Amino acid sequence: MHINELLTVVCEQGASDLHLKVGNHPIARIRGKLTPMTQFKRLVQEDTIAMAYAILASDKQKGKFRENLDIDIAYSVPSLGRFRCNIFNQRGTVGLVLRVIPRKIYTIDDLMLPKVLKTICQEQRGLVLVTGTTGSGKSTTLAAMIDLINATRTEHILTIEDPIEYLHRDNLSIVNQREVEADCKTFSSALRAALRQDPDVILVGEMRDLETIETALHAAETGHLVFSTLHTLDATETINRVISVFPPHHQKQIRLQMAAVLKGIISQRLVPRADGHGRVPAVEVMVTTETVRDCIEDKDKTKMLKDVIAAGTAQYGMQTFDQSLYFLLRQGLISEEEALLRATNVGEFKLRLEGVMATSDMAKTNMERGMSIAQGRGRESGGPPPPPIQPQSPGMPPAAPSVPDVKITLAR
Repeated sequence: MHINELLTVVCEQGASDLHLKVGNHPIARIRGKLTPMTQFKRLVQEDTIAMAYAILASDKQKGKFRENLDIDIAYSVPSLGRFRCNIFNQRGTVGLVLRVIPRKIYTIDDLMLPKVLKTICQEQRGLVLVTGTTGSGKSTTLAAMIDLINATRTEHILTIEDPIEYLHRDNLSIVNQREVEADCKTFSSALRAALRQDPDVILVGEMRDLETIETALHAAETGHLVFSTLHTLDATETINRVISVFPPHHQKQIRLQMAAVLKGIISQRLVPRADGHGRVPAVEVMVTTETVRDCIEDKDKTKMLKDVIAAGTAQYGMQTFDQSLYFLLRQGLISEEEALLRATNVGEFKLRLEGVMATSDMAKTNMERGMSIAQGRGRESGGPPPPPIQPQSPGMPPAAPSVPDVKITLAR
């Protein structure tokens, strides 16, 4: 059994990941669910070792794996595609997890992302962060945003990744892609060097340490548009995570820097579709405004960001997770059960579904009417897009059926 044989089946089934563990059948993650591939035999140690060494092409990679007991690399199969692979030791055996990297770079519309992301891509300088848990689609969203810039602007785009995932070809822009350990030593050293390579747009695959974060902030301050990712759940947690990396005596200065350079935070989670055809992103979007800057600068006001985001829907295109879930539910894209399962504030979300809202919430509901996403099918669904949905205004009860006029005569 060769690894390419398994990957061919994985791609045919539209899976996103392949898990290989000694003693188990190969397991594919299809539309978010782990599915055993029982047509293949259970794996033994010799199988996983052979697959690992088929992927580890050079002696340097094999040496690093033996030394560190795990390794992240990219793997390409001609006519099939590219895969992000992690090989690791567990309980004395070798395990592998491979993530499918689609050959096609999906657009913001294809991915059913909020249209305000196109506006964020028009920024000339500053810092844009895309956040979420592992497997939430951060890399796919970043690829869509970089591809939009590549197609609409004449810039020098430089990416620093570990490993390189989506391959960008020159369009209106020039795109250079560097892979950690293959083309550079570390994220931080490559980012420092990038400042001398005349970039306009810089993509940093992940802000892992203080030095990388500090250099990314400096790059954004010096007139570059910097994109990066963090494993955080929402805008408030993202701000706090970045600040907490620095020593306490530097945190006030970092807050001022963040407030000055941050242009937006896009946090996302993937939710199963109600029709069973893949998943759709629920997205929180924070766009930096004067009020947002004030919340970032003052640590006592940072906790108010959620309310600021909720109030900025109509004017700035901002939205919270719960607003996004509610919108997707009203559009019929997700089920009520899934929406409640993933809501940030379940109690408040239930009240909203029941039509019970505070007076201040009514103003927010009116703003939500400006929320919109493209009518794409998403990365995990094939076929033509569905017919346009006529959205009902969030928070408003369904219109009562028309009743014919009735003439009443009162007897004396």
